[in-house]
Amino acid sequence: MNVKKIVCIGAGYVGGPTMSVIAQKNPHIQVTVVDLNRDRIAAWNDLDLQKLPVYEPGLDQVVAEARGRNLFFSTDIEKAIDEADMIFISVNTPTKTYGKGKGQAADLKYIELCARQIAAIAKSEKIVVEKSTLPVRTAEALKSILDHTGNGVNFHVLSNPEFLAEGTAVQDLQNPDRVLIGGENEEAIRALVDIYSAWVPTEKIITTSLWSSELSKLVANAFLAQRVSSINAISELCEATGADVGEVAKAIGMDSRIGPKFLKASVGFGGSCFQKDILNLVYIARSYNLYAVADYWEQVIRMNDHQKERFADKIIKTLYNTVNGKNITLLGWAFKKDTNDTRESAAIYVADHLLDEEAFVTVYDPKVTAEQIYKDLDDLETRSPEENRRLVKVVQDPYEACDRAHAVAVLTEWDEFTAYYWQRIYDKMYKPAFLFDGRGLLNVQQLKEQGFMIYSIGR
Repeated sequence: MNVKKIVCIGAGYVGGPTMSVIAQKNPHIQVTVVDLNRDRIAAWNDLDLQKLPVYEPGLDQVVAEARGRNLFFSTDIEKAIDEADMIFISVNTPTKTYGKGKGQAADLKYIELCARQIAAIAKSEKIVVEKSTLPVRTAEALKSILDHTGNGVNFHVLSNPEFLAEGTAVQDLQNPDRVLIGGENEEAIRALVDIYSAWVPTEKIITTSLWSSELSKLVANAFLAQRVSSINAISELCEATGADVGEVAKAIGMDSRIGPKFLKASVGFGGSCFQKDILNLVYIARSYNLYAVADYWEQVIRMNDHQKERFADKIIKTLYNTVNGKNITLLGWAFKKDTNDTRESAAIYVADHLLDEEAFVTVYDPKVTAEQIYKDLDDLETRSPEENRRLVKVVQDPYEACDRAHAVAVLTEWDEFTAYYWQRIYDKMYKPAFLFDGRGLLNVQQLKEQGFMIYSIGR
């Protein structure tokens, strides 16, 4: 199967960067990214590369190299599908908010809509690649829709889950730990292997069955999230016993059987994948009556929620058990540094908890817009949009954000936070000047000497 044209349905955090790198590394293949969201496509096509809808270090350079040569962004979905040899599906698969599986199962309505659209348009043989994170055996449903609602076209379904860490997505794409391709048709698998082989060593390209590929994505995220929740559970024990979670993490991380990665205690993990994928895993386990398995993985989520609530409660208790009418500054809103993604960010839930106590919250984040911050809070439906705007102020300058604050909380590990002139911040705050480090980012001893009353998780 000679692939000359690729289309990706979905121009979000996965589709945009992935297709940009594929286009960069395969200049002989035309790659088109399509989306119904006209504003998003316009942003991908903007001459000002700083206005790309996804912020990832190095992405602007990749887009600049390939866009207009063999990388295109369009809203003409039908034309792109009709012409493509290979179709990537990279649409959102949120957790269901209704019906059976509410709160745990993945909502596959967008996947089904894609499948039906492909089936209706396609007039020639296509390779359809699952790129979105999906529950096990979704490919079976996908192929059923394609085969029974189409024009008699031959479809080959592959699973190619992404293993990107936001903030290092371009690096992860250009030098991946592994590329996983699941499928049943050897010729289709080989076609996708050939695309990645343009820059990925063959020994890093793993081929499996469809089902193993789909499950591997969920399990990988579950294992990573488990490590975060495990060290966060220990952080609370460290605070109670006088231990230092950083020292504990270093000691156990030097064990070659454990390793140091994902042992950084924090206010909690966020992002689009960890919570969604674990809940999906829990739902799948329960659907097979594997209740002990489901309960085990669900505890990872409970521990993460507890850590966010515990951090917000620590702020309230430290400020003499009331934050009513007090000014609390949150530094960071993105769920991690080097991304503008706020999905499931710990900052959202910490802010919500403080707002329940009638605190005034000021937010500064170097990459997240005020519009997104207010949307995140409005989507919780905890209070009215008008109330959120009365209680929350978003500013573009960190020193302005901290002016006349009763407390400052660091909720994203942006590198710039360590370089601030903290004495200037201290001078403008109400005293005592409380500082809460939710990422273990700051120099605690130095800030104490400057006069701050500082709390750092796990210490």
